Amino acid sequence: MIEIALHNDDKEGVFQKDIAFRQGISYKYLDHIISALKIANLVVKKGPRKGYGLTKAPSDISLYDIEQAFEPAMLLQECIGNPELCERSGICQARYVWVALNDKILEFLKSLSLAD
Repeated sequence: MIEIALHNDDKEGVFQKDIAFRQGISYKYLDHIISALKIANLVVKKGPRKGYGLTKAPSDISLYDIEQAFEPAMLLQECIGNPELCERSGICQARYVWVALNDKILEFLKSLSLAD
């Protein structure tokens, strides 16, 4: 996303092969990443040669938005989202810490944009 944001003002966008090369990852792996970002409506093909660009300004895309494209329910522990998974959830003191920590992480991700 940073690579795409850096080239977002380019008329052609940035090409997948260029992103893969600069980031040192395989084209096939990047294809999976781009696919998730397209489904989340964060990136779009643009220009006649179809490079990638952002659907919104970098300042309008939070790290939380990006994280949600890959992990829709970010949970540090499964019991945070599904207390019924653990018979101790109602009395577990550690669960309160995990819930608070998870909330702080999500709050932090929401506070940072791609422009930051």
